[in-house]
Amino acid sequence: MTTARIAPPNATVLVPYRPDIEREIAALTDAIAQVPRLRARYAPRWLAIQLLEQDATIWEKVRGTDGGDRVFAVLEGSLSRLRHAYGEEIDLALTDQRYGFIHTLVGEVVRRPQGSAETMSDRIDRVVTHPSFGVPIFLVLMWVVFKMTTDVAGPFVDWIDAVIGGPITSWVAAVVGAAGWGGSWFESLVVDGVIAGVGGVLVFVPVLMALYLALAVLEDSGYMARAAFVMDRLMHPLGLHGRSFVPLMVGFGCTVPAFHATRTLEHERDRVLTGLLVPFMSCGGRLPVYALLATIFFPDMGGLVVWGIYVAGIVAAMGLGMVLKNTMFKDKERAPFIMELPPYRLPTLKNTWMLMWSRTSSFVKKAWTIIMAASVVLWFLVAIPVGGTEASAQVSTTSTNLERSLFATISRGVAPVFAPAGFGSWEASGALIVGLGAKEIVVSTMVQTYGMGSEGSESSEEQAAPTVVPLTEGVRTIVGGFGRAVLDAGRAIPGMVGLDLVGHERETRPASLVAGIRHGFEASSGGHGSLAALAFMVFVLLYTPCLAAVAAEWQELGTRWAWMSIVGQLVLAWAAATVIFQGGRVIGLG
Repeated sequence: MTTARIAPPNATVLVPYRPDIEREIAALTDAIAQVPRLRARYAPRWLAIQLLEQDATIWEKVRGTDGGDRVFAVLEGSLSRLRHAYGEEIDLALTDQRYGFIHTLVGEVVRRPQGSAETMSDRIDRVVTHPSFGVPIFLVLMWVVFKMTTDVAGPFVDWIDAVIGGPITSWVAAVVGAAGWGGSWFESLVVDGVIAGVGGVLVFVPVLMALYLALAVLEDSGYMARAAFVMDRLMHPLGLHGRSFVPLMVGFGCTVPAFHATRTLEHERDRVLTGLLVPFMSCGGRLPVYALLATIFFPDMGGLVVWGIYVAGIVAAMGLGMVLKNTMFKDKERAPFIMELPPYRLPTLKNTWMLMWSRTSSFVKKAWTIIMAASVVLWFLVAIPVGGTEASAQVSTTSTNLERSLFATISRGVAPVFAPAGFGSWEASGALIVGLGAKEIVVSTMVQTYGMGSEGSESSEEQAAPTVVPLTEGVRTIVGGFGRAVLDAGRAIPGMVGLDLVGHERETRPASLVAGIRHGFEASSGGHGSLAALAFMVFVLLYTPCLAAVAAEWQELGTRWAWMSIVGQLVLAWAAATVIFQGGRVIGLG
């Protein structure tokens, strides 16, 4: 091993390499020194080492320099001789020798205390990365995260819903009425289409902020690296390693960057197999669907149900991974896993906020673009009746015309496919169809269809002349409601450990919408509404992701694997939802 010699202050320290490499570095250094433009711009020895490491960017710059061809003539001879000794991995040989020098230098200048000094990170890792305790600890942390998204964020969901459904809707309707459009189709488009559709999704911003806040704290603290290490043991049966856990974890936020994150995996086998499993990690767009149905059908155990859905996605991915490993990827060699664990640190407010807001803001931007456009298109499909001259001659959004709208007609043609899974109504089927565009649209579609078509909804005449909320009263509602939400959120935190200080008086959605969704699922499932809702959530979990994710999947995995994923997920989602509903009925659930 090379002996390190400590240099005096301000001296240039040169890393010594083996004699054969040093000869080639010297030859290249002399060649570079003969080219004035290279000599003036770079340190010759440094440039020689970069060329031997075959840095693509440096190669291009040297090629484009006058006299660079002479340097490359010497480089080709050097690489030829070194490949004879090291094969194609010359850059790895250089890196290994540099780390050997560093190790020797550290050994000479660092004095360690007698015995092994155990750091705080080491003591924590003995527990959180323990072979027996690591996975349960990870699952408990995920349970805490999802309890935050349902219980702690719930009061803020109520507040936003009250603001949008109360003062905002009233003031917009008043402005439209003052412009002479009151009671017209335009008012219905703005109120029932844009505000109801986009607002129905925006109310879940606190849920997503709570999710992303918790994940940001775990990332900034250094725990996520431990999660990848712990999950490496579970990845082995899938033929993957802990590094594949990173794209999968990203998938809990958004499937699109999760697909792109597979680029960090060196081997094609790992990239493809990980990419096929990414869609089963429930993205943030699916969370509003779970939150809506869980609060309606499972009000006393919403957090547990949402957590169970997320765990079901992980289990489904593991099951599929084991099948693929032993079939299509049977003869593929698995790459080794090497990972450096950073020390634990206290999360900083700046980093946590940036991580949380960057993810939440993309959701909000989607709400004002894709979801608003989809809500407008959906409103037209809902407002245009079919099936008769008299019906087609008018545009209306009453409950009667909703049943014979163009959207209902299209959805009704697909509904029988979902009947075995318990949600064969046209409202639920139509929501799943438009959900192919973006999962957030599932909620806005249900708001527009169940909310407008429920027996408890207001008549068209009542909607045409809404009561205008005075400005001062609206401001009091907004400010006072936020204060109550903060207090309720604080009282909900002890509920995460079983201390209920809030009670069950919260109603997270308007009564008409809750009644409409509950009645629709009960009717389509023969009185097994809760079981049908659970099957619906599982279908949303497993079926094809949004169009943006499909495009990313196409780009990263190719046409063959993308089609296999799309079709396979649809079949798996239908089969899983049907088994849950039919099996649950047999054993008397729901």
